[in-house]
Amino acid sequence: MIHKISKKELRVENRVPVSLPVSIASDNYITRDVSASGVFIEVNSSFNRGERVDFVIEFDSPGGKLFLNCIGEIVRLEKRNDKIGVAVKIINSVMES
Repeated sequence: MIHKISKKELRVENRVPVSLPVSIASDNYITRDVSASGVFIEVNSSFNRGERVDFVIEFDSPGGKLFLNCIGEIVRLEKRNDKIGVAVKIINSVMES
């Protein structure tokens, strides 16, 4: 049986809608959703597709705050109202407390 795959179905990981603090350089933003392989961040500054970006996602845990230090590549840009959304593929990450 042949199954036609749409672009949306090409994602390997399930996305979870969640608002988490994320910092890029000295700017603070909020995630819209995350997965094991990427994150969608709502920003108010300009980025370019293909751009490498270093960012940190902050998580609350019972033992205190955790920080996921990431290196990623911007794979998609979306304009929504006065915000710009960037889809970032995570290339490398390290969790720190």
